[in-house]
Amino acid sequence: MASDGIDRYGVMGYPVSHSRSPVIHRLFALQTGQNLQYELLQVAPDKLQNAVRQFQRTGGKGLNITVPHKAEVARIVDQMSERASRAGAVNTLVFQDGDIFGDNTDGVGLIRDLITNLGIQLRDTNVLILGAGGATRGIIAPLQESDVASVTIANRTLSKARDMVTLFKSSGSITACTFDEVSGQRSYGLVINATSAGVKGDSPPYPEAAISKETFCYDLSYGLTPTPFSRWAAERGAMRSVMGWGMLVEQAAESFHLWRGVRPDTVSVLKQMAISAS
Repeated sequence: MASDGIDRYGVMGYPVSHSRSPVIHRLFALQTGQNLQYELLQVAPDKLQNAVRQFQRTGGKGLNITVPHKAEVARIVDQMSERASRAGAVNTLVFQDGDIFGDNTDGVGLIRDLITNLGIQLRDTNVLILGAGGATRGIIAPLQESDVASVTIANRTLSKARDMVTLFKSSGSITACTFDEVSGQRSYGLVINATSAGVKGDSPPYPEAAISKETFCYDLSYGLTPTPFSRWAAERGAMRSVMGWGMLVEQAAESFHLWRGVRPDTVSVLKQMAISAS
């Protein structure tokens, strides 16, 4: 606990200066009357374990963990939620009674944004996910639990996509292919960009065959201006193309609820941040 009695939280990443999490959690705290402070903590990968333990020792109550630490921090928790275990990654730490509990709120954040904020019908929908990295692994199980008809993972390297299929094939219909193999024969109601290419300024060969006027396109990345994928999807006639601002706020709300036992209103926070979910 801070010297003035305010509970301490923060986000650890490398880099972390761009994070909007302090703004989001400050708005949550004001809305719900919670007395806390939320810090930006830039921590190099080789300093992660010591930094987490130090934050815990000095009275910190919880942490958000962001790129590139989500997989590594899973190694140091005492207990882990089932959804974090399935994702193979942790983005939320709760410090309690000397133990570290790890959870992953990314998947539920995406589902809540899609269903509650954006009004997407996931049941019986064919979903295409572009990319087979850690971001993809965190969202497959929540999508399958939403009764989607199928999940297809497209990736530059087919073996990585097939490895992902092996992990999740027992939970529902899931297949793998390369970007070039995506066919227009299957109608995709939802296409999710889980690659980091747009953030890095690259433009991977997004499969044009996946897009129709009935396709909702969602980029897990976000920016103050449209991402390359978001622009690409809109230019090719997608029904709608959005960025992941809503997911960012929804996953933060789930973390806040884990820490404080109260769930903030996310719609008002999205409006206060002057971020459009569409």
